[in-house]
Amino acid sequence: MTHTIFSLPVVNQISPYLSQRQLGELPVIAINHPLFRAAVTLQGAQLIAWQPNGEAPAIWLSEKSAFSPGKAIRGGVPICWPWFGPAGEPAHGFARTLPWTLSAHDENDQNVMLTFVLESSEQTKKLWPHDFTLFARFRIGERCEIELEAHGDYTATAALHTYFAVGDINQTEVTGLGNTFIDKVKNGENGTSDDGKQRYTQRVDRIYTQPEDCSLINDAANNRIIEVYHHYHQDVVTWNPGAELSCSMQDMANDGYKTMVCVETASINQPMKSAGETPARLATTFRLRRKA
Repeated sequence: MTHTIFSLPVVNQISPYLSQRQLGELPVIAINHPLFRAAVTLQGAQLIAWQPNGEAPAIWLSEKSAFSPGKAIRGGVPICWPWFGPAGEPAHGFARTLPWTLSAHDENDQNVMLTFVLESSEQTKKLWPHDFTLFARFRIGERCEIELEAHGDYTATAALHTYFAVGDINQTEVTGLGNTFIDKVKNGENGTSDDGKQRYTQRVDRIYTQPEDCSLINDAANNRIIEVYHHYHQDVVTWNPGAELSCSMQDMANDGYKTMVCVETASINQPMKSAGETPARLATTFRLRRKA
């Protein structure tokens, strides 16, 4: 899927490393840099690809995603805002299904910087009665940084709902999650973990409420560690649908669950508070390293 994005026809060459292309019905900003490749859709300001040279793709994207306006993209890094989960309609908020504007970009021999903006409108006020300006900032290179900055006067819950690509979910373990979690598979029961580690032998959907500032995804099949740093967060969510749910999802292949794991930087139990000149923030950084 990642390979397909970079072979799409160029609609507009924005700069030496940036081009606009069309993925299904959605415009996408493709980055072809000497050190990496990446792509971000204008809908949702959603990172859908990041691949440093010499590495397997780090971001998972469903080959069955619709790529049509207003439909959530399955995979990448959806920006779930101003609510997480079923707290309102649509689920996970409206930020991920609305078109954003590319407002700034810069590039050098190490990385590319992109800024996208989304502002309140009559459409958003029907769903959520607040004025807001959202910025999504990306600094993408051999590591990848994403920051969400929310201006206005309100509280909101949010997550950077990252789908990471792994070689085999049965050989994948995530550490650094902390010891307390809310188990959404068990109807929101509180649970505890002795070691802060998560394996994925069946469906997993947990909000870890006292996570460390860095989660490590041990991707044994690809012989690598994915480092996931969390900034300005309260929680970390981890999710894998497992076989049964994966088979029931129209926008995921039946075996899609085998090559992905979500590790999400989030503020759910303690909402983000934006006030006056003090915006709320949520940010994450990804880095890959070979296992010793």
